[in-house]
Amino acid sequence: MKIVVLDGYTENPGDLSWDVLGEFGEVTVYDRTSYTESPLIAERIADAEIIVINKTPVSRETIDKCPNLKAISILATGYNVVDYEYAAEKGITVMNVPVYGTDNVSQFAVSLLMEVCSHIGHHSESVHAGEWASCQDWCYWHYPMIEVSGKTAGIIGLGRIGTNTAKILKAMNVRVLAYDQNQHDAGRAVAEYVGLDELFAESDFIFLHCPLFPSTQGIINKDNIAKMKDGVILINNSRGPLVNEQDLYDALESGKVAAAAVDVVSTEPIREDNVLLKAKNCIITPHISWATKEARIRIMQTTADNIRSFIAGSPVNVV
Repeated sequence: MKIVVLDGYTENPGDLSWDVLGEFGEVTVYDRTSYTESPLIAERIADAEIIVINKTPVSRETIDKCPNLKAISILATGYNVVDYEYAAEKGITVMNVPVYGTDNVSQFAVSLLMEVCSHIGHHSESVHAGEWASCQDWCYWHYPMIEVSGKTAGIIGLGRIGTNTAKILKAMNVRVLAYDQNQHDAGRAVAEYVGLDELFAESDFIFLHCPLFPSTQGIINKDNIAKMKDGVILINNSRGPLVNEQDLYDALESGKVAAAAVDVVSTEPIREDNVLLKAKNCIITPHISWATKEARIRIMQTTADNIRSFIAGSPVNVV
């Protein structure tokens, strides 16, 4: 069995091992191939039977050039980079890793909020730059400090990650509202389900934890921002296209949105002309909510399990 990993670096920059895949056959690992359509993709997997990808796209054209291809295993939950419908037509099994980072993505979401409210990184940098040593007062701060306790958070999307974020916030004495068309008892235990307009109107903090669908693309736009409280804080470590970035920029500049913290943007890696790069009070991190070593170990193990089950004739986590 010939296995090719097309873009393995973000999953394993050197602190894990690909040996877990070695039991299934000959493994070739490329750190990077391409994040856009390229002839190199088909060239590298021309004789592969199983390929492992993260964000390298696998199109209809690529599939047609790879007659030996039998399975595609994705090192992530999202599978939009694969033409999975065409793969199914060709009898190619596509598998993903549906659950691996619930705890760390929720941890990161709340960490983004705490950074907005406390500006820990900024003040640490200022101390290291000598500002405290030369300060005539025993303390100082450059931004208003915000107490989270007693505030109201609205979570759009109360799946596994949203529910876990709600648990953390509830433990911090935050009232949690949630909007999700699929309501469940676990969600009711930690949040109050409300309509979207009510969530916008009552929330001091808004978290995006919903999938990217046509119905949610651009859900944060000028019309919905107008329904929000003045001074709302927005947290997005779900999907970049959930936000109309120009509208968010305008709201940050006007102060309607007091601050935003995003781990995802519309095009990744971020383009140099992304308007949020020059927005006031906007924290941007490079899509790393998922990237703890513990989570990446789970991704690696699930990927191995996916390949093992496929070879055994009983594939799991098929998209």
